[in-house]
Amino acid sequence: MILVGELVDLPPGESVRVHGEVPIAVFNVDGELYAIDDTCSHQDASLSDGWLEGCAVECPLHAACFDLRTGQPSGPPAKKPVRTHAVSIEDGLVYVHESTRVTAGGAVAEEVG
Repeated sequence: MILVGELVDLPPGESVRVHGEVPIAVFNVDGELYAIDDTCSHQDASLSDGWLEGCAVECPLHAACFDLRTGQPSGPPAKKPVRTHAVSIEDGLVYVHESTRVTAGGAVAEEVG
């Protein structure tokens, strides 16, 4: 588990970058928390710096959009999904449970705790 921080420090509509095996972006979408790999699969750009719209984030570099629930891109220029990660809240603290890899379809194949 990776400690993200206190839930009160991640208000709706905001994101934060944390360091795991690779950088991870954690987003608060109307009180629901999502975590994906922070680096766009099209080119090296931080998704936590992107624009949040519903359950999607738009990459700030070339406007590739990723679904925060699945990691799937909605279309070009990105073609590959990003990993998604489980998020939990314990005693007001947010934690990310880093996934180990993503399948070709975007589903998480394994998770580490």
